[in-house]
Amino acid sequence: MRERNSATSAIMSCLTSRRARQAACWLGLSLLLSVAGCTGDRSILDPAGPAARDVRLIWWVMLGFATIVLIGVTVVWLYAFKPRNVERTPAQERRIARRWIIGGGLVLPITSVTALLMFGVPAGQRMLPLPLGEPPEVIEVIGHQWWWEVRYPGGEVVTANQLVMPAGEPVDFHVSGADVIHAFWVPRLGGKIDMLPGRVNKIRLEADEPAVFGAQCAELCGVGHAHMHLYVEAVPREAFDAWLAARQDAELSELATQDTTHDGAREAFATHCASCHRVAGVSQGDVGPNLSDIGSRTMLGAGVMAMEEGAVSQWLQQHQTLKPGNKMPAHDDIDKDTLDALGAWLETLTP
Repeated sequence: MRERNSATSAIMSCLTSRRARQAACWLGLSLLLSVAGCTGDRSILDPAGPAARDVRLIWWVMLGFATIVLIGVTVVWLYAFKPRNVERTPAQERRIARRWIIGGGLVLPITSVTALLMFGVPAGQRMLPLPLGEPPEVIEVIGHQWWWEVRYPGGEVVTANQLVMPAGEPVDFHVSGADVIHAFWVPRLGGKIDMLPGRVNKIRLEADEPAVFGAQCAELCGVGHAHMHLYVEAVPREAFDAWLAARQDAELSELATQDTTHDGAREAFATHCASCHRVAGVSQGDVGPNLSDIGSRTMLGAGVMAMEEGAVSQWLQQHQTLKPGNKMPAHDDIDKDTLDALGAWLETLTP
């Protein structure tokens, strides 16, 4: 008992000391500043759409509830250390224990889960593709190890690692996995949804206004999971329609053939790359990403490196070092000059 009293006195002394209070204040301030700094293209606390605002509300409710529970448990813990000279009968001890079991083991969990479901279920329902007066745009997203395939209405336009969507209106995303389980997640637009092989899941998201968002795979899908980012751009409806029309235009199929400057690179592509990659007017490969618009992208390798002059050539020569485990074979049988020429030609491919 003496040792217990000594421990209790030490704890209470620590909690009431001036230095401890100062430390607690600094800790609280640090937490507030950390939360205040939670912005950026992948922050759930900086929503840019109605679904994301629901997610943020749930986050704050859960944080507040968890804080209350933590404070309550801490108070009870400190109360348990308080020395008392109270004698109780076995019946009284059993009655007190029963109260704690019922209150802490039944009432508290049931109340907590019910309160959280009251916020979570409606938010989840609003992200479901329920019927609307006018059917929204449908964009198909397929997760691969480790890149994104995006298919637009009609199925003719296909992009890789880059998604364009209309702003100011709901968009239904039909997602699936090509090989293993992935997860589609645009943090500033809403919650994540699993991408399962052989099954199509659906989620409805909306961007309030034109902007660029970061997205990523939110399900561990292999060694390249950390390097599976998606560039999402919301544009006005007029700009989206114009972009889609430009991609569907027959001139796109001529981009790869109208310039004779890169004939050697096209031949190398046809020999070494055409069975896996599609380039409009040259090949119809569908194993790897569609490269018809690679020159207009902002990044390579699903976010591994920025798209700049010479980047494609560097990727072709070092892709297994830049993104270990990707399914593109090493190009040891192709000389550097040919790879440089191939990269320079691919960089010219823009819609």
